[in-house]
Order: sequence, then structure tokens, then C-alpha cells
Amino acid sequence: MALKKIAEGAEAIIYATDVLGIPAVVKERMSKSYRQQTLDEKIRSERTRSEARILSRASNSGAAVPRVLMVSKYAIYTERLPGDTLNRKRLSESERMRALKRAGSQLALIHNAGITHGDYTTANILVGDSKVWVIDFGLGEMTSSVESRALDVLLMKRSISKEEYKVFEEAYSAGVAGREALKRVAEIEKRGRYQARTLLTA
Repeated sequence: MALKKIAEGAEAIIYATDVLGIPAVVKERMSKSYRQQTLDEKIRSERTRSEARILSRASNSGAAVPRVLMVSKYAIYTERLPGDTLNRKRLSESERMRALKRAGSQLALIHNAGITHGDYTTANILVGDSKVWVIDFGLGEMTSSVESRALDVLLMKRSISKEEYKVFEEAYSAGVAGREALKRVAEIEKRGRYQARTLLTA
């Protein structure tokens, strides 16, 4: 199985490959030299399994996420999807607004399934010709915390314009979970810029 490195983040290296003839992406969690070896292995293994479970749960909820093909101790193999991330893809204004509307609907599905993403920005919205997918659940959690949902919304709000956020918010607010989170967003913003920034970077 040939691997081609396509990206590297703080926690993992991303490769392109094929699994039984299916174009795939491999996310392999890297070892951290500053951690004790046994602890490092435990953290990497648990986070890998957790992300795989979250992806499966999100998919079962109807959310558009990469399909998990295979999981090893420290790596997740998912289908390789066509398109580019929303922060990089060149789109007309109307196309971008449609993508943000779908991103709002996708977050509603994810939150209704008891999942938070943890890094819900335009960098983790993959846009194809006629579809939008949510990627990279490395910071995701299975939780019903309204605060965590609100932080997902705030992260997106800070990565787009006011007009774009209106479209996103309208699509997101359709579900009960969305309405609760938006109330909490307003509460967080009332605490002041310093408190909101602290929450987002904690």
C-alpha cells in the first residue's frame, strides 16, 4: 500500500493511498517525544479509536462525513473525497453562500447526534461540485454540552463575514440543539471579547 504525504499537522500526518482499489486518506497520529512512551501510545490509540467512533456516529446521523474504511492502532483510513476546503476553494458569492448554508445544516445534524467538532471552521468544510462534507474530527467529542456546541458555532462565526454567518446561522438553527447553542453563543459574547477568546483557546 503506497503512501503519499499530503499534509502534516500538530497531531498527525495525512497521506493519500488506496484501500482495495478505493482512493483513501490516512490520518496517522504521530508519537510525541515529550510524553512517556506508554502514555503516548495510550493517548494516540484512544484518540484514534474515538475519532473513528465519532465519524461512524456522525455518518449514521445523516451527516456528510468521510466514510471510515479501516482503523489501525494509530491511524484512520477514510475515503478520499473530491473537492477542496472552503477556506481555499475559489467560489462565486452565491456558491459560497450555498456551501455555508450546507455547513450550517451539517453542524445541526452533528450536534443533534450528540457530537461536537471542536474545530468547526472553513478549513474543515470540504466543498465538491455539488456537495459539502465535514472533515477532521480530531478534536471532536461525544457530548451534549451546550457550551461545546456554542463554541463550534463561535469558531465558524469568527472565520466568516457577518453576511455569511447569517446564512450559516439560519440553516443551523433549524434543530432544537441549534437554538439552545445560539442562545449560549449570545451569552458567551455578552461576557466580553476576552472571555470568549479564552474559551476558544483553552
